Amino acid sequence: MKKYLLFISLVGLMVCCTTKKPPVEEEPVVSIQFDADSAYAFCATQCDFGPRVMNSEAHERCSAWIQQKFQQYGYQVEMQKADLKGYDGTILKSTNIIAKAPSLKEREGGEAILICAHWDSRPWADNDPDSTNWRKPVMAANDGASGVAVMLELARLIQQNDSLNITVDFICFDAEDWGIPQWDETGNGADSWALGSQYWAKTLTANPSTQNYSYAILLDMVGGQGAKFYQESYSLQKASAIVEKVWRAANVAGYGSFFPMKEGVGVTDDHLPVNDVANIPCIDIINYYPDCPQGSFGPTWHSIYDDMQHIDKNTLQAVGQTLVQLIYNE
Repeated sequence: MKKYLLFISLVGLMVCCTTKKPPVEEEPVVSIQFDADSAYAFCATQCDFGPRVMNSEAHERCSAWIQQKFQQYGYQVEMQKADLKGYDGTILKSTNIIAKAPSLKEREGGEAILICAHWDSRPWADNDPDSTNWRKPVMAANDGASGVAVMLELARLIQQNDSLNITVDFICFDAEDWGIPQWDETGNGADSWALGSQYWAKTLTANPSTQNYSYAILLDMVGGQGAKFYQESYSLQKASAIVEKVWRAANVAGYGSFFPMKEGVGVTDDHLPVNDVANIPCIDIINYYPDCPQGSFGPTWHSIYDDMQHIDKNTLQAVGQTLVQLIYNE
């Protein structure tokens, strides 16, 4: 601490004795507006299919709808299908929905970033306060649909306002939420989560011709009532510069109250294989409720109450406008 204080003092003395530098130019506020009503509608449509549980009809129908929406906004869509094994041996018919920027945009030589979220629903409401609901599926309005909804609205805005200096691609990861339930005591099952992103990251590293990304942003539970987005611990460890960039954009856009400059907890999520296997710096924008008795992911997490009644357009707006501020200033 004494060395730190001495360093500051010396620097201050040097600054006083040299020519004063001009102030750093502030980041301009982006005028393009994220439409929370549109994102809310995208979230509701996913829920209209019912819980998008792996191997279900609702899962397949919603998959086709997401593909169609990205194509409607000019994106080239790859449906990356794979048979993945769940923690209990169940073969999961998985589909990662990969949406690449329109072909008319030059992809070589420019910066590209990736925005991603998972789109499947948890098959068990194993954090519900009523244990009789633990075997019921989760509607996943927040824990799944909200992230996809924000991405679809961003894709729509990009089509209407094609003035980006970067390429923005999207991925909807599948099989994220088939992780081991709380009632199973066979082990911690950390590898049973984020199966779709694990698969994608492995295939990416095996294919050197695939687009390289400067960085990636994961959206997880970005529509809940009363949500705050603390700086997730693994994100700070693995991609601190991206955390700083995003939280600064939130403050400039006027949503700093949703993005406190405080560290949250480390989360096993899709950003880990993106970082550790695909070697792409990736952060996780994920809600954190430090004082919630039901758990730090909020009162509806992995319960039957994760429905549209508990989605807040203000939260969608805060996250969406922060990303608009970010990508249009790159």
